[in-house]
Amino acid sequence: MLEQVLTELRNWFQVGIYPDEYTISGGEIDLPFLKEGQYFRILGSVFNDGLHQYGPGMEALIDETFLGSVWALSVPPAVVELAHEVDGWQKKYGETVTNPYASESFGGYSYSKAYGADGSTSGGWQTAFRARLNPYRKLREI
Repeated sequence: MLEQVLTELRNWFQVGIYPDEYTISGGEIDLPFLKEGQYFRILGSVFNDGLHQYGPGMEALIDETFLGSVWALSVPPAVVELAHEVDGWQKKYGETVTNPYASESFGGYSYSKAYGADGSTSGGWQTAFRARLNPYRKLREI
């Protein structure tokens, strides 16, 4: 969910871009310019594009050699926590929000979606968390 939040913000909190030829072997990549636990973004890879967290506990990558870029990121803890909250919200309300029907009735049954102030059934997580996301938003992505 953090990757979706950063994409929505158009803000990756990048602190460096490192274009080079990279090799991923045994599911690991050596990035000496990153600290353990630091987030990074891979661009230009066939199999591994996206957001990752560096260190011994990181998910295994798919072996390949690619010419691309690695972005070193400095994502604020508040944004990471917000992404966890968005994920919880999405699990609770996501299916209801994406349902195309605002109301329906058949037989003796009918229902209407409630549109609460918490955004629980209107507009998706982007709307529900807009005010809290806005301070981190950029007008355009680099």
